[in-house]
Amino acid sequence: MRSAIRWLCASIAASVGFAAPASLANAQDCKNRGQLDTLYCDNNNDLVADVPTDPRKWKDHATLVFAYTPVEDPAVYLNVFRPFTEHLAKCIGKRVVYYPVQSNSAQIEAMRSGRLHIAGFSTGPTGFAVNLAGAVPFAIKGTEKELQGYSLIALVRASSPFKKLPDLKGKRVAHTSPSSNSGNLAPRVLFPPEGLTPDVDYRPLMSGGHDKSALGVASGDYDMAPVASDVYTRMAARGTIKDSDIRIIYRSPLFPTSSFTHAHDLKPELAAKIKDCFFEFRFTPEMVKEFGGNDRFFPINYQEHWKVVRDIAEKTGTPFNKTAYEAETKREAEAKAKQAPKK
Repeated sequence: MRSAIRWLCASIAASVGFAAPASLANAQDCKNRGQLDTLYCDNNNDLVADVPTDPRKWKDHATLVFAYTPVEDPAVYLNVFRPFTEHLAKCIGKRVVYYPVQSNSAQIEAMRSGRLHIAGFSTGPTGFAVNLAGAVPFAIKGTEKELQGYSLIALVRASSPFKKLPDLKGKRVAHTSPSSNSGNLAPRVLFPPEGLTPDVDYRPLMSGGHDKSALGVASGDYDMAPVASDVYTRMAARGTIKDSDIRIIYRSPLFPTSSFTHAHDLKPELAAKIKDCFFEFRFTPEMVKEFGGNDRFFPINYQEHWKVVRDIAEKTGTPFNKTAYEAETKREAEAKAKQAPKK
């Protein structure tokens, strides 16, 4: 495992951001691209990258690399997903390596560079992964009857005087990261009708993650923070945060949670096998507990299930394109640099 991770780290380090190989689109009859990067085509108009038309471009890796969203401590999920990655390896008949990515941008760039083949992306970054990295969403956590959703919840300390969003004008409010749906983008659309406008009534402080925002509220570093309800629920269940210390003063309608995707250029038979293996797997009791009672992967498609997320991105002026991504990545790096301990 360690040697595989060292190999992956070296491979990612060797890639230079978005310096990409010759455009696949040039080798295809690309009649439609939509918002996809020039590397990809969308001739069937489903909003995700088509498999390359040239079979020589299909990838059939001996080792498949899987990563889950870095929304919380990445190391936690290496063990949580171990039963699944072991199932995946046995089901597909290939070695599967779990890679604990440290940021949304690192995860997206790893798939774009071809070093990451299967991934669970957070709700907001899914759009960037689709348009810039050729990710193809096909599953989400859920039950037999429904997919897993989550809400944007606004947290304050239970002992605080804040009762409603307008009470936070001029206060210390933490957002998570620039590309986060519930942690940054959705509040910019959903808070103003409630009487609180980011960048007008307060200056968002980037915490670096939903868990960091919640813990910051609990410790008094922040007066309020919008976070994903499923992350908060898992933290409370693990005892990472005391539910009694927190009060929720706002809850949004449901959003889809993390998407599970595969790289667009996998050999079609391999991509189909990956999907089959996902859908036949049933979560272990530990996974069911960790993921709020969800017990399986539920089939989805990006065009339908991510519409509300795309709409929010458009309304906030942050469409899922390269320009917006580079700006978000720069802000994410600056926020991390500010949080780094001074030497």
